[in-house]
Amino acid sequence: MKRTPPLSFPVRIPFVEQLGFELHSLGDGRAELRVDIRESHLNSWEVAHGGVLMSLLDVAMAHAARSIHMHQEGMGPGVVTIEMKTSFMRPAEGELRAQGELLHHTATMAFCEGRVLGEDGRLCAHATATFKYLRALPGQGRQLKSLQRREAD
Repeated sequence: MKRTPPLSFPVRIPFVEQLGFELHSLGDGRAELRVDIRESHLNSWEVAHGGVLMSLLDVAMAHAARSIHMHQEGMGPGVVTIEMKTSFMRPAEGELRAQGELLHHTATMAFCEGRVLGEDGRLCAHATATFKYLRALPGQGRQLKSLQRREAD
């Protein structure tokens, strides 16, 4: 199977860079991320740590939620996770693929579903999550750092 090159993330997320996640599709309420599991991702059983899977699901679903605003400057409002429920089905190894889908949204909330597929295409984990659309974080006046703004600095 021919491997397609990853897309650029619409915003810079240092934690995601550290984990080595790659964005492979984004649009119409859907997103797909991939990661090749490496030693730093492993748990004591030498399979992908649940925290890596949850992060992968969270980022895939968050990007699916934001994808409906792609036509807006800076890709519209950012999102923050309000709640997330994850179920783990089987150990995750090799190249993992996370698919996020926006199920429903309002002006301020997004309801998403995600799944992580193992190298063999079998379901490893499933999640649902609720996200809140925000233009800034309360309290500190922090703004979302888009790649376009950062490159202009």
